[in-house]
Formats: sequence, structure tokens, C-alpha cells
Amino acid sequence: MSKLIWLFTLLMSNSECLSFQNIKTRRKALGTIVNTIPILTIATNAQAAEKLAIADRVNANELSMPPASRASELNGVNNLYYPSWLSGTWDVTQTLVDTSTPLGLKFIGGPNGSLSIAEQTLKEQQKQLNVPVDLQLRYVDTKFGVLEDRLFNTKQRLDNFAGRSVVSSVQYANVGGSNRPSVLAMGGTEDTPLQTTLVYFKGPAAQKTFVLSHKTEYPDSNTFAAYESLRSIFALTNQSTAPPVTTDSENVWVFKKIDDNTITARLRLASYLNAQSDTLYFEARNRAVSFADYTLSLKKIS
Repeated sequence: MSKLIWLFTLLMSNSECLSFQNIKTRRKALGTIVNTIPILTIATNAQAAEKLAIADRVNANELSMPPASRASELNGVNNLYYPSWLSGTWDVTQTLVDTSTPLGLKFIGGPNGSLSIAEQTLKEQQKQLNVPVDLQLRYVDTKFGVLEDRLFNTKQRLDNFAGRSVVSSVQYANVGGSNRPSVLAMGGTEDTPLQTTLVYFKGPAAQKTFVLSHKTEYPDSNTFAAYESLRSIFALTNQSTAPPVTTDSENVWVFKKIDDNTITARLRLASYLNAQSDTLYFEARNRAVSFADYTLSLKKIS
């Protein structure tokens, strides 16, 4: 929710970069503020985030952003791996069933904590409550395990939730923990999904999304829970001099296998503030500022 919807609203508007002109320079002198940060509280929140069962994160009243993953030991093929029963292409109905702002409305008001933007963001989000969105999702078998086809799924999500085609292209980008040369060297292919994606919109904008951390759990043989914490950098691609905007978020999934062709799922999208983009970052203390909770039904088509 929050900034991701705010950014998407800007992209879909005709004013292109008008609202971006109101964004103050992101890199402020933070020396005085840093000295007042409750370091112990932030550390405690991070430790609590690691101990909370993943399946419980979809219902928790408060969440802290999971700590970044340690250096990968997977030699450039690090990724979130899914159970074998998710492999295939699925017809999906995804429905927003709840939204909330656990820290208060002002925290979803864009980089400067604008209350008017927060009210507009929440209003737009609430319009989508209980409105089913149909899309397809694909998970592919690879040498390393079952992976999300991020190119296909990213375009499906953005286009279908926008209600029209807004994505020009999606590409993978190489990073140290997940890159094409390493995948190929270890027996993968050019089609093996990577972690990092670069989206080019049909409007004058692009967004690069990195996986900061991920974790999986299997509460039982038919249940799979996982989270990914993500960082996205959204930038205009025209002549605007507006600086890029960085957003942090977390996807929490709980999949339940009903039979070989039917799966149900819960998804929570949690939004966090970013130190370089948000004036209220230190006040939020690494806690989620908004939740968007969805139910999903998946029917296998291939």
C-alpha cells in the first residue's frame, strides 16, 4: 500500500512529474537525528521479526522489517524456492480483504508524510476492497528447484491490478547473489529466474526491485509459508530532474495445497519507510506502516 500506490498513482496520471517536484532532496543532514535513534528498540524489533513464525506474520498486528540476508553461500543462484506442488501455470483470483495503517495515517503520506496524500492513498485502497482481480501466475522447474517466473508474474500483477496494459517490458538484472553467469556456470539456463527485476512502464518511468532477504517454512506437507523483503527504486525516464524514490516492502505468503490442481493462499503486503526517502523513517522505528491483506485461489491450467 502506501508509497507503492502513491508512486503508481503518479505514474498513471497525466501530470507525469508534477507531484515529484514537491519531493525535497532525499539526502538530508541526519547527524543530529541519528544521535536520538532508539538503537536498542530497533535491534529488539529485528530479533522479534526473526523469531515470529512466517505463517503468523499474515495476522500480526505489528511487524518489523526482517534483517537483510547474510552473504549467500549459494554461489550466485540465491533465490526463494517454492514447493514442487506449486510448479506450473495457474489461473488466480486475488482479492483485497483488509487494509490497515498500524502506526497511523500520516505514515503512508509519501516521502514527506503528507496527510492529504495519506487520505487519498487510503481512499483509493479502500475502493479495491472485496473486488476480485483475475490474473495468471507461473512457477517453473529449474535445476535448482521451483522458482517464481518473475518476468511473467510481475507483468501480470501490474497490468491486471491497473486494469490495463501499463508494463512495456520486464527484465532480469544481475546482482552478486543471483546472476546469469553463475547460473549458467552451475548448469542453469538463460530462462532460469533471477532475484532482481527491472520494469519499464509505458509511461516515462522504470522500477528496479531487489530482494533484501527471504525465508521459507513448511508447517506441514501441504502448507508452505515464505516472506521476501524487497527494495524498489522508482525513477522517471524522461528529462525530469526529480530524484529516484526508494520504497521498502515485504511480501508474506501462506500457500495451502487442497489437491493437485487447487491451492488457496494468503498474502500480506507490508510497507516500510526508507531511510533515504522518508522524513518519518526514524519515528517508524523499522515497523510496517501499512498492511494490505489478500486471499488467493489458484487453479492449475498447465
